Amino acid sequence: MNDHHCIDLEHMDLPGAIACYLVAGDEPAIIDPGPTTTMERLIAELAQRGVGAKDLKHVLLTHVHLDHAGAAGWLLDHFVNARLYVHEDGAPHMIDPARLVASTRRTFGDLHDELWGEVRPAPADRVDTWSASSDARVAALLPVATPGHIAHHLAYLDEIDGTMFCGDAMGIALAGGPEHPPTPPPGVHLEDWYQTLETIGQIAPTRFAATHFGFYADVEARRVQLLERLRALEARVRAAVAEGREAEDAAAFERQVRDELAPFVGERDVHRYFDVFPAATDWAGVRHYVKKHP
Repeated sequence: MNDHHCIDLEHMDLPGAIACYLVAGDEPAIIDPGPTTTMERLIAELAQRGVGAKDLKHVLLTHVHLDHAGAAGWLLDHFVNARLYVHEDGAPHMIDPARLVASTRRTFGDLHDELWGEVRPAPADRVDTWSASSDARVAALLPVATPGHIAHHLAYLDEIDGTMFCGDAMGIALAGGPEHPPTPPPGVHLEDWYQTLETIGQIAPTRFAATHFGFYADVEARRVQLLERLRALEARVRAAVAEGREAEDAAAFERQVRDELAPFVGERDVHRYFDVFPAATDWAGVRHYVKKHP
């Protein structure tokens, strides 16, 4: 039976923002290694748990956004026996990350390198891919297609104890606070996400692990809450677009999200988190979606 560990990467010295998960079994694996800027901390934390440079076997990605996957290429250099596992549509961005980095740099501008660091290509001969026809387990985990946040999103289910490592598919849950839907442009697809949440409900995991942040056992309550919040955000954005008040409503959404989560995260840290991952960007992602799907 695998042991599961949540490693706080303390991105930008902010606790409880980005997690990497260690599955410590016969074939030690990590899920979502995070950005290059937290790589040294991750390596040290793994070493403390007995996972050295020759021990790690798998680096599993839920998707290729840099807060989840940016360190992957570097880690393959350090962990000499590890292989990278990713959706077949995400693999090209790991093997040649130039377009991914250019897109992320457009979003984050001058802060890009400070936040995420340099992204190193993953050697193609050490990348294994998931496809729709796949049914094999990896590191004793079942990969599950969970599109919505982005089309190539995967989750990983431990079928023995019922833990599902969900990346962003079950939303952002900071410090036990309410669900926040991470919907940045351009990849979000709400109808796919609604179906993903239906799939998770059918699987009925005993708990889920969110990259942002931690383990949660109240799966069904949070699944329903996230579904309701995604639908409410879609309706809100559609109304704002129709009424020509997009900038005003995006700013209002930003304020409301920060105010709602401040009692859980703390006044200082809620602003530090959403300065990096603005709620207004999530609003903009839904606007991008509704304009493509009127």
